[in-house]
Amino acid sequence: MHIKDAVVLISGANRGIGLAFAQGALARGARKVYAAARNPDDILLPGVEACRLDVRSDAEVAELAARCQDVTLVVNNAGIARPGPLLVADSLEILRSHLETNLFGVLRMMQAFAPILAAHGGGAFLNVLSVASWINTGALTGYGISKAAAWSLTNGLRNELRAQNTQVLALHMGFVDTDMTRGFEVAKVSPQSIVDEAFAALEAGASEVTADERSRQIKRGLTADPAVYL
Repeated sequence: MHIKDAVVLISGANRGIGLAFAQGALARGARKVYAAARNPDDILLPGVEACRLDVRSDAEVAELAARCQDVTLVVNNAGIARPGPLLVADSLEILRSHLETNLFGVLRMMQAFAPILAAHGGGAFLNVLSVASWINTGALTGYGISKAAAWSLTNGLRNELRAQNTQVLALHMGFVDTDMTRGFEVAKVSPQSIVDEAFAALEAGASEVTADERSRQIKRGLTADPAVYL
């Protein structure tokens, strides 16, 4: 999958990693970039087509798919992260909110856009995941559960979409310097570096990419004894 001359749709494109994906797609010569967010007025990047999208809404996803029939690459970036443990009164509500956006939102987008990608020869989905797909430290428990589920979803749909020649890339990274990680006193990488690694992997035909040293360390540790997630 090549970015040059592609028609790219990015969810959650108003800030952070989503904004960096939009900038990166333009810099690499994408023919068109649809930048989607719940409030399209927040999208200020020149050169993109701003779109309204709440991935929790069946109607908004369907409307966007009807509008963007020329898309060849979908970047499923929209997500939320709320702190909180599981053994508290509102944990079910917090977990449901994560799953609705980070899991079911991805599924809605892939169901809606898979036929469009097929019509253009296959195209690609790039799903923004996390090292939280593999480890859950307890600081962002609901987020970790939702990303682990989204990783499994990504792997399952990759197999379903192989027959229509659609590439499905899972992107993992540690802490990235965005609004979402503000207040976390940890080492962070830039959104631009994550996008560079992700697009390079996409163009190389990869199915999974660990985009920073933290994610590479965690992946190596999954088979350690004791495993890194314990």
